[in-house]
Amino acid sequence: MSQSPAQVILTNAMILDGTGAPAFSGEVVIEEDRIVRVSTSSTNGPTSSTGVGAGSTAIDVQGKVVSPGFIDMHTHSDLQILLHPDHTGRVSQGITTELLGQDGLSYAPVDDATLPVIADRIRGWNDDPPRYDFTWRSVAQYLDRLDAGIACHGAYLVPHGNLRQLVMGTDTGAANDAQIRSMQAILREGLDAGAYGLSDGLTYVPAMFSTTDEIVALCEVVAEYGGLYVPHHRNYGIDVIGGFAECFEVARRSGVRLHLSHTHVSYEQNRDKLPELLALFDQADADDVDYSFDAYPYIASMSTLFAQFPSWAQVGTVDDQLALFADPDARERMRRAVDIDGSDGHQGFPVDWTKVVIGGVPDGEWEWTVGQPVAAIAERLGTDPAEAAMQLLVGTRFAASCVMFMGNEDHVRALMQHPKHTIGSDGIMVGARPHPRAFGTFPRFLGTYVRELGVLELPEAVRHITSAPADRLRLADRGRIAAGQVADLVVFDPDTVGSPATYEEPHQFATGIDHVFVAGVAVITNSVRTDALPGRSLRAHD
Repeated sequence: MSQSPAQVILTNAMILDGTGAPAFSGEVVIEEDRIVRVSTSSTNGPTSSTGVGAGSTAIDVQGKVVSPGFIDMHTHSDLQILLHPDHTGRVSQGITTELLGQDGLSYAPVDDATLPVIADRIRGWNDDPPRYDFTWRSVAQYLDRLDAGIACHGAYLVPHGNLRQLVMGTDTGAANDAQIRSMQAILREGLDAGAYGLSDGLTYVPAMFSTTDEIVALCEVVAEYGGLYVPHHRNYGIDVIGGFAECFEVARRSGVRLHLSHTHVSYEQNRDKLPELLALFDQADADDVDYSFDAYPYIASMSTLFAQFPSWAQVGTVDDQLALFADPDARERMRRAVDIDGSDGHQGFPVDWTKVVIGGVPDGEWEWTVGQPVAAIAERLGTDPAEAAMQLLVGTRFAASCVMFMGNEDHVRALMQHPKHTIGSDGIMVGARPHPRAFGTFPRFLGTYVRELGVLELPEAVRHITSAPADRLRLADRGRIAAGQVADLVVFDPDTVGSPATYEEPHQFATGIDHVFVAGVAVITNSVRTDALPGRSLRAHD
């Protein structure tokens, strides 16, 4: 494993310190894992305050920005960060910390019975390689596994769906008091181990069956620890404002700090509803609710194809679901839900199959569907789109992912300008054509929306992806350029930073990002990935 020299000096830098303050010229000095000095200069020449001694390396970054490392507030790298330790698609865009355990489902806490069920359910997000050795079961053990060597830092949220699965199995009813107490106890174990809060996936089985009271009871525990509640809320479609409103109700009743996941107001039917969401924000400000949100700079979303189907079809194991999909009556009920009545899995709206594009499938006979709208797949199969989707799900054992073009561009830009905004890529690395946000979120934000469209000024944009998320996670020694801070740093060219990743060719690395340091160790040098794995688990209250 390569290591950085004892001292690295970034000279002739245009420093954006992460606070939103204007850039200033100077140099940043790194020793081991810390920034030890930030010197200012009024000229473009090298500063004279720091000599370059033995064991030191000076890197002239003339004309480039030096900023704190970017913090991704919503990502699905939970297994990929271990399966592919280089993690180039993430660190090459300047990400030095990822918030894992999202959407109420991940790989800890689990037991021997729940692990295969959950792994099957989220294989479209993270893959599920045969015979992979899941050496952990608890949150503490998972964090220890991250400490064995990863590309960037990983912070973790305890997933609500895991708690429900451990305590209630496949029960779709409301949790009783005893079950809630059991979930609270497991949640405490995860928070004691260093988790930063609780995630939720209220359109995913099994958390979608929870009541607001259950969520409040869990968030009361999170509030005791000063943690975050990070929900994928209950409805992004037909009741989008109600979905957001429930999250604020939970925060008010429990006292928890709230961070809303992948915030958007999508679907053509909701084009006029952004002011209603902004009014919820304004009321939360008036009520002193402690909240923030993340969003990605794209109009398309990504999920699993199966998640678009009604919740009653998603209960149980893969074998249970295969049996259900073999029942003609059940298939007809599903078809009516997705095509006519509106599936709760698709946010209550009927599915427009022309806008649902397959992003990835396991290797095999269905690979030809990748990159194709479900409507086009149906045409090739000589059937209707709902039937084609069901055949695809059965054929891939429910592992197909999809990209959905349902967003509203004007909403994307308006949300970026809100002071509580941060960036979450929602990055899914699996599949032949995953969403380009997995590879391009942060450079696209800086290149397309900041430089080209002027949605934000560069210093404020950098605040949104550095100190703002660091403050939400209460990372006191990250997110800013100052002496004593951890040396998570990015060097980028403000004139060329951008993302060539597209929906057709998503596996494209960022442009204009020259150097990335994680805890003082170079993971990107001259836009090339090194072999270093300096990342570790970040643990709340360390």
